[in-house]
Amino acid sequence: MNESASLSEPLANTRIGRHRFTILALIFIVTVINYADRSTMSIAGTGVVSDLGLDPVMLGMIFSAFAWAYAIGQIPGGWLLDRFGARRVYGGSLILWSLFTMLQGVVGWLGLAGATAAMALFGMRFMLGLVESPAFPANNRIVSCWFPTSERGTASALFNSAQYMAVVLFTPLMAWLTHNLGWQHVFLWMGGLGLVLSIFWFALYRDPSSDSRLGEAELSYMRAGGALVDLEADRKESQPKRKFDEIAQLFTSRTLWAVYLGQYCITALTYFFITWFPIYLVKGRGMTIMEAGWVAALPAICGFSGGILGGMLSDHLIRRGVHQSLARKTPYVIGMALASTLVSANYVDANANWIVIALMALAFFGKGFAAVGWAVLSDTAPKGMVGLSGGVFNGIGNVAGIVTPLVIGYFVATTGSFHSALWFVAAHGVLGILAYVLLAGRFERVEIRTKQSPVETR
Repeated sequence: MNESASLSEPLANTRIGRHRFTILALIFIVTVINYADRSTMSIAGTGVVSDLGLDPVMLGMIFSAFAWAYAIGQIPGGWLLDRFGARRVYGGSLILWSLFTMLQGVVGWLGLAGATAAMALFGMRFMLGLVESPAFPANNRIVSCWFPTSERGTASALFNSAQYMAVVLFTPLMAWLTHNLGWQHVFLWMGGLGLVLSIFWFALYRDPSSDSRLGEAELSYMRAGGALVDLEADRKESQPKRKFDEIAQLFTSRTLWAVYLGQYCITALTYFFITWFPIYLVKGRGMTIMEAGWVAALPAICGFSGGILGGMLSDHLIRRGVHQSLARKTPYVIGMALASTLVSANYVDANANWIVIALMALAFFGKGFAAVGWAVLSDTAPKGMVGLSGGVFNGIGNVAGIVTPLVIGYFVATTGSFHSALWFVAAHGVLGILAYVLLAGRFERVEIRTKQSPVETR
């Protein structure tokens, strides 16, 4: 910890090289496309409902299909990453999710309607979630390999903030495609873009131990600061088989459970914004689809800014000598408190939509500011189980992606408004704060007990 804190050179220090930031830019771009593809239905949703004769409950089920598969696929996806590495698994995932994104558009031309159309879209969204499941554990594994502890908060915040950049860049474009060409084109164009990106992925990504573009000085700096630069090389050499009792300890650590619950809560907020939020603006606030497309991008800019600032604050505290536990908890607690203020939109006059946008922008900023969970996991995940730990973390977190769209769909269908839905979403901000403040212990790397080396799991 002291060694990491003493490495206070600027991030872009040219003497040690900056190839790790090229890798960070690559996973940022891939993650932008990842989130844009999973949020396509939120923009196309009004057109889908109209053309295919769906009701809010059906749409809620279609929204949740992604999260069902995404959550189910997390642990297998994490295992695949630990077994085969990020380059092959992440690249294959990108190709497959792009294909299933395109297939959703094809459903619109098959003449299906009502429950049949809903089942077809549910199936496509389910497969999309399943093949996307390794993406964020892969991001976490890559950041763990390429970045020292004192830079991990910013690096994790940047790839996590790609979700906001996806909204900023692609929501207006997808709204334009829906309005001018039809909702089917949203899926076709976004899927095609992902296939093109997969070519660049395989051309550019290597792990630290085999990347000829990584200089020795930068490699030494990364290793000295706590980056797991030999993780992929060790995997190729040993490929250890984990015993059941070792894997089970991922579910018995109080610290890890606090991190899992915190991720569940922030994911509930995420799924509101990438599924029902544009529909809330149209149905709940009376905006047009084009207005919603542009307006939804404004809070996302705040979310992106909050994400970067939260990560930078966390890393700054570490470099100033603050323990990584307090440095990670501080932005999370502040951010989730700000995110909970979105419930105030329930009490804004129908003619004052600008206030609603301001409140949502503040909530978006807070959610971004709190998004240090992946950095926390990089700090606490057992070495050698980084991919699997990321799968568990993201799998439990994305249960919120199953629950949130369904609960909001139920509230909207039964009450005809979003009043209860906003209360439900805001409550997750409070629950997340309680998890980090009351349940979590000191954030340090969890050691797995083995028969040969009985170490107490914190």
